[in-house]
Amino acid sequence: MSSEIARREFFVSAPLAVAGVVSAGAAAAQENPPNAKVVREPPRDTPVVHECDVCVIGGSCTGVFAAVAAARLGAKVAIVELNGFFGGVATASLVNIWHSLWDLRRENKIVGGLTEEVIDRLRRVDAVSEHFRSAPGKGSNHYELNTEVLKFELDRLVVEAGIRPLLHTMFVCPVVEDGRMTAAIIEDKSGRRAIRARQFVDATGDADVIARMGLGVYQRENLQPPTYTCILRGMDKIARENPGFNINRVIFDTQYEQAIREGHSWTASVPGAEGHLMLAGARVFGVDCSDADQLTQASLDGRRMVEAICELVREHFLEGKGVPLAWLPAKIGVRETRHAHCLHTLTSEELLTGHRFEDAIGNGTYPIDVHRADRAGITWGHLPKDVPFYQIPFSSLVPRGAKNVLVAGRNIDADEGAFGAVRVMVNCNQMGQAAGVAAWQALDSDTPVDSLDTRKLRATLRDQGAVIV
Repeated sequence: MSSEIARREFFVSAPLAVAGVVSAGAAAAQENPPNAKVVREPPRDTPVVHECDVCVIGGSCTGVFAAVAAARLGAKVAIVELNGFFGGVATASLVNIWHSLWDLRRENKIVGGLTEEVIDRLRRVDAVSEHFRSAPGKGSNHYELNTEVLKFELDRLVVEAGIRPLLHTMFVCPVVEDGRMTAAIIEDKSGRRAIRARQFVDATGDADVIARMGLGVYQRENLQPPTYTCILRGMDKIARENPGFNINRVIFDTQYEQAIREGHSWTASVPGAEGHLMLAGARVFGVDCSDADQLTQASLDGRRMVEAICELVREHFLEGKGVPLAWLPAKIGVRETRHAHCLHTLTSEELLTGHRFEDAIGNGTYPIDVHRADRAGITWGHLPKDVPFYQIPFSSLVPRGAKNVLVAGRNIDADEGAFGAVRVMVNCNQMGQAAGVAAWQALDSDTPVDSLDTRKLRATLRDQGAVIV
């Protein structure tokens, strides 16, 4: 699979300059699109609401794990999240699967740390089910989560670690001085405020912080499409009454007037909610969800498809009575938008050959899984039998030119194939924990993020329970 990246040009908001100083490359980002109408805002002083060592922008599991990892090492940490709860795609988008913690041979555990800790917490309250294949290459291998309960556990992690949470809060732009980010401007119910910090982690998924700093970001021409999920109820009863019923096939069956156009669908059970099924079947093609207008339209289109699915089930399998919909997600599940230009671009060849990195901070087995941007179809790439797992290097989380900002999650620097594998949550979780430890280490050693001693980073991650090989 080619590692060449087709990029498009786009405009981003500019960073705020301190004393007229703007980070390298930011001048271009300050330009408005040609002929754009503008409203000039008067200058103002923005109150500082909080000062800390590490500020994490984005409260997905990736972001929470970054914040918790840094806080447990003694850093004073804040985390900013637009939703009123943590968890990102797992909770806001209802995607309730975490993949295997073991290598493909089921011989060695390759994922631990905060991912394993959260699974253990969910297990204690019967909010996770385990699905393990009987032999390599046979059946599924994953955990299904009750993501409503996951919200409780993520809250608990944040509070126990003494982290300052800022929910219902939008990151607006960075404040930059001499190439270093010194503050994050936010907007919330109290107005426009600022958080000062010495280290930052961009866990937005869309590289919002990096882009608005004017550091290098890129997008592929063909972005993997987002999917709008839902939770349906009563699917077990329908299946009993209709032998051979499969919701993943039914929703595309053209014999039904409400069938949606071509796409891809999969399901997962919801532990603790008998008869409830998470359905990921409403895929929206040709959109860039880092663009506000396209994100809005994708959300509307996704909901319309879910409505059509519910009408199909109601009319043809419930005799026109009842409501099969249990709940909708707070946000469409985004697979891909912007990526940061980092010290290393992870490639599909490195994954498929099991390349070992001296700065590896995570391991994975999820295969290459690239969803077509324009129509139904997935490009798969599986690890060969002699490669039990692949690795994720820290250098793919370090933006070029950054002094005190790291990325974590799906804004990682990776070619199309490698990204198709590492974008899943168990991998992003590991990136988050590594970024949090690295932010603390940069603070503790007074070292730029691109010059850290990765041997110490790996040793500290190991001390936190991460699997480092």
